[in-house]
Amino acid sequence: MPKQFDFLVFIGRFQPFHSGHLKVVQKALTQADKLIVLIGSAHQPRSLRNPWQFDERDAMMRACLSTAENQQLITAPLMDVTYNDELWVKNVQSTIQGLVTAHFTTPHKHPRIGLIGHSKDHSSYYLNLFPQWGSVAVDDYLNINATPIRNALLAEKETVQSTIQQLQTLDHLPPAVADYLVDFSQNGHRDVFHHLCDEFSFIQRYKQGWEVAPYQPTFVTVDAVVVQSGHILLVERKASPGKGLLALPGGFVDGHETLKDACIRELKEETKLKVPVPVLYGSIRHNDVFDDPYRSMRGRTITHAFYIELKPNQALPKVKGGDDAKQAFWLPLSELDPAHLFEDHYFIIQKMIGQY
Repeated sequence: MPKQFDFLVFIGRFQPFHSGHLKVVQKALTQADKLIVLIGSAHQPRSLRNPWQFDERDAMMRACLSTAENQQLITAPLMDVTYNDELWVKNVQSTIQGLVTAHFTTPHKHPRIGLIGHSKDHSSYYLNLFPQWGSVAVDDYLNINATPIRNALLAEKETVQSTIQQLQTLDHLPPAVADYLVDFSQNGHRDVFHHLCDEFSFIQRYKQGWEVAPYQPTFVTVDAVVVQSGHILLVERKASPGKGLLALPGGFVDGHETLKDACIRELKEETKLKVPVPVLYGSIRHNDVFDDPYRSMRGRTITHAFYIELKPNQALPKVKGGDDAKQAFWLPLSELDPAHLFEDHYFIIQKMIGQY
């Protein structure tokens, strides 16, 4: 009997792949010849919100399926485009078009494409962004959410195996994923997992400092996007969160200073940039606000970024890491890699320099 769709599309982050995801995949495989799964938040550094990389999430998913089911499955990485939904939608459309062209072999026939998923919360808004495709609704399964699963796994590294067993008993994790996570945490990526657990512990202690507040606080920070001669000024973070990742110079605003003053102060403290302060003020071209609710694991944090364009020169100004920065350096814009940048700093840079 012919299936309703030639291709169904399932978009998610799968951090980690859980039993609710598996139910969607299984239903899709009964209604389409091919299932295309776009695995989101790809090409990003490991973090508490994104502990597993694309190939690891792909392996979790495929471990739950038979050989025949895996032959129906097509997976591809999908990068976030924070602060630009239209570009994200375009990327999805282009990716699907390319995959359908490569895998649809019926001549003189328009492929039947649909989107499958269920509206669980604000993160499922994408289901309304592709009216050109059909749709398949899937009922929620046990109200499973990946966030508490991640938190449970990272809360105590010494008891992770029993936590995984409990999640499997509750049918929140498929057996194959449970086995994968045990191996990941205790063998294949033990050091990586322990680092993530330490970051999780740091964040929990950090949040305890304001948990008695009557309302969840909103933090205000600043970031400096300093560009000269096709290079951008970055720092390497010295401490958690994001230890070892690259970041824009910046930090929290003091109660007595303006946003602009805070930006210049943080810039000088973290990079020792050998440019006079009046020149820095005069080189500010524009500023913008970045307020993605999930941009920081430390809590609701809104940052104000200032684009500082220094006059072209064959000799870049000297810099040296200071304060919270292990080192400061100039990086060619062409060498920016989202997999090494802290939080949403890659997307801030792209927007501030006019890439989207």
